[in-house]
Amino acid sequence: MKAILNKLLSGETLSRQETHDIMLGIVAQRYNEHQIAAFLMSIQMRGASVDELLGLRDGLLETGKHIDLSDYNTLDIVGTGGDQKNTFNISTCSAFVIAGAGFKVTKHGNGASSSVSGASNVLQAHGVKFTDDADKLKRSLDETGICYFHAPLFAYGMKFVGPARKALGVPTCFNLLGPLVNPCQPMNSLHGTANQAQLRLYHSIHQSIGDNFGIITSYDGYDEISLTSGFKFITNNFEKVYTPKDLGLNYVEPSDIYGGTTAADAARIFDSVLDGTSTEAQKSVILANAACGISVMDRNLSIEESIEMARESIDSGKAFAALRRFIEINS
Repeated sequence: MKAILNKLLSGETLSRQETHDIMLGIVAQRYNEHQIAAFLMSIQMRGASVDELLGLRDGLLETGKHIDLSDYNTLDIVGTGGDQKNTFNISTCSAFVIAGAGFKVTKHGNGASSSVSGASNVLQAHGVKFTDDADKLKRSLDETGICYFHAPLFAYGMKFVGPARKALGVPTCFNLLGPLVNPCQPMNSLHGTANQAQLRLYHSIHQSIGDNFGIITSYDGYDEISLTSGFKFITNNFEKVYTPKDLGLNYVEPSDIYGGTTAADAARIFDSVLDGTSTEAQKSVILANAACGISVMDRNLSIEESIEMARESIDSGKAFAALRRFIEINS
């Protein structure tokens, strides 16, 4: 580690193999908390390179638990987090809308880091119990169109950097790794990033991975489509800038998508969108995010057609039915 730190202090970047080996060393507990913290801050101060992130990703996947769902064509929809916006659970809610529209979703998530309620929090509020049992996860996917991976049950290596990250109290490169280490490595993904620099970094990472991807970022710093501003949407095939009006939707205010002050507040908003009793602003934000996920899954659909599919999923009750059945199976 001393050699690695000297290399970083001299301004060099690390290779994919080097950061892979470092991740294995962290899991093997070959480094103390101070060394790990120094490593993290050395990377953070200049920004992680594509190869550095890919190597850490390789190491986390290698030391974690893999779930084989290669027989399914699935999508993960998740943001990097850390945007400090405290929205309600937009990506998780969108996942049930996508499932209600007939697509398979393998959602990866965790508890809240910068908001009142993360994906795991809102599901726990409904009595969901997390599992790493492959048969239970497949049953959930078969019967509801969605299964959920609670990150700590799969990415074992994260716990070994937890104390250093907590002690530092600032974002590190590990904040960007969560969406990249889904334990089934789905063929499709819609990832939200909090700024343009992260979007470009993720674009390069996905090009290296070679999956079918979509990446979104709102221009006012949300790691999802907020409809409070325009947003950029990048896929394997195109790069476009949209405004809410381009989607046939209205701009909303930040207060319209605020997640509340408690996890119970966020859960109530979450349910209201799926059961059709939310505000129009809350529903519109979910329509926009779900539509981008649907358009990643089916490249033949326009964004407008995808929005109508998302709308039908909610209005027909299919999205809410998927949630109810998901809770029954996973409680």
